Amino acid sequence: MKKRIIVGISGASGVIYGVRCLQHLKRTDYETHLVISDAGKLNIEIETAYKANDVISMADYAHDHKNMAASISSGSFLTAGMVVAPCTIKSLSGIANSYDDNLLVRAADVVLKEKRKLCLVVRETPLHKGHLRLLSAAADMGAHILPPIPSFYHQPKTIEDIIDQTIGKIFDYFGIEHDLFKRWSGERRVQVADVCPAPARFQGKKTAIYSRIGG
Repeated sequence: MKKRIIVGISGASGVIYGVRCLQHLKRTDYETHLVISDAGKLNIEIETAYKANDVISMADYAHDHKNMAASISSGSFLTAGMVVAPCTIKSLSGIANSYDDNLLVRAADVVLKEKRKLCLVVRETPLHKGHLRLLSAAADMGAHILPPIPSFYHQPKTIEDIIDQTIGKIFDYFGIEHDLFKRWSGERRVQVADVCPAPARFQGKKTAIYSRIGG
């Protein structure tokens, strides 16, 4: 089977996760199929320096989210699965309830029914009980819930480091090799100043702490 992966970008804050996912996938042998909602296109221009067409050009194939006859709407079109990054609560609700009123939700529904991998990068906080029920329902159907919650044991220095750690977790789920973050290799000694820099007025002695955070 040709390696294909579907990338969905919905209208939640954090569209950069979908953008970075596409950028890093270009370094792999995966053929990318992109579907962006109208709200996702709007958010790309609000939150990033890119235009929607710039992001569309990063994919091998782009599909109109209103085109329910697109290749990715059928289970006979073989893929490794789909990542929705970011995933709005609305898209989550559509997926959890099989309410296939657009191509993004339909493609995700197809991935689930064919028992392929579906990764939902749900970007909302705080979560009320209705959100949690939807997350649980999607997980029960086979979706992998991967909210963009950063880890700090790899001591990120830039926003890109934080974003790429989430992309790396997505790639781990799909079995895609990468070097997007430094993996946890056991307890190690870290200086307090490295984890939480002291304010300029602080003159006390810096002590060492242990990092016990797992991946």
